[in-house]
Amino acid sequence: MITKSNLYRKEKIYGYLFILPPILGLLIFTLFPFVYSLYGSFTDWDGLGQMNFIGLDNFKDLFSDELFYKSMYNTLFLMLGIPIGLVLALLLALGLNRKIPGTTTFRVIYYIPVISSLAAVSIMWNWAYNGDYGLVNQFLELFGIKGPNWLMDKDTVKPALILMTVWKGLGYTMLLYLAALQSVSRSYYEAAELDGASGFQMFRNITWPMVKPVTFFLVVTNIIGGSQIFTEMNIMTPTGGPEYSSASIVFYIWDKAFKNLQMGYASAMAMILGIFIFIVTLIQFKMNEKSSFDGD
Repeated sequence: MITKSNLYRKEKIYGYLFILPPILGLLIFTLFPFVYSLYGSFTDWDGLGQMNFIGLDNFKDLFSDELFYKSMYNTLFLMLGIPIGLVLALLLALGLNRKIPGTTTFRVIYYIPVISSLAAVSIMWNWAYNGDYGLVNQFLELFGIKGPNWLMDKDTVKPALILMTVWKGLGYTMLLYLAALQSVSRSYYEAAELDGASGFQMFRNITWPMVKPVTFFLVVTNIIGGSQIFTEMNIMTPTGGPEYSSASIVFYIWDKAFKNLQMGYASAMAMILGIFIFIVTLIQFKMNEKSSFDGD
């Protein structure tokens, strides 16, 4: 006979079994590496030998490391693509939200780069940016403009990477904005039209506030993702670009950890990067709270 307590115990066991995989995943792939890396940042570990505790020496060296500041600057510079991508995606979403022929086709076209492999996309753009036979320079030649060797010039390599990352993420951002726009009730716009509101007034007072949560989500996730950008420059500029002008902070961490076998030093940089992401995300949440309050 199945009693109530037996049934409750069984449900409890099944419940624990269901939550076990994500908890194990968190412990093995997140918490343990974090604690290990935190300890490693206070050692001179080379990734293979013994870990000798050296206190704050890695952090002291870090703050006098010119390449660390350069890679941080490069990372922040590459984040200029975030507002550019948001504006372009919102404009596209506004256009594709209208009842005009071909919108479904355009949505698919813009989304194709999102589902494409990042490595394949990087190789394609590497070819497109080639100074001798690249598609970008061939296009510019149609207007009589001689293009530079984009990835070999320290002045053009970062803008080139920004253009590529904006193009790659445009479809995903546009799709989220499109979903947000389609959830806005038409009655708001009809009421505004009756009041004689202009298109800009409707955008400012209806559309923008309604898509604001999506914008907040995109800004936070893009900043976190942008802080960890690595694959693109590792494929397109494997040496960090001319004068290390395209190396991001994660690229520099990888460079120190796996090329120079300075795992302890790289762990110290990873800790600084983690703190940076935490602070920026916290500021974003605080700003959003304040903004929501003001809006109410």
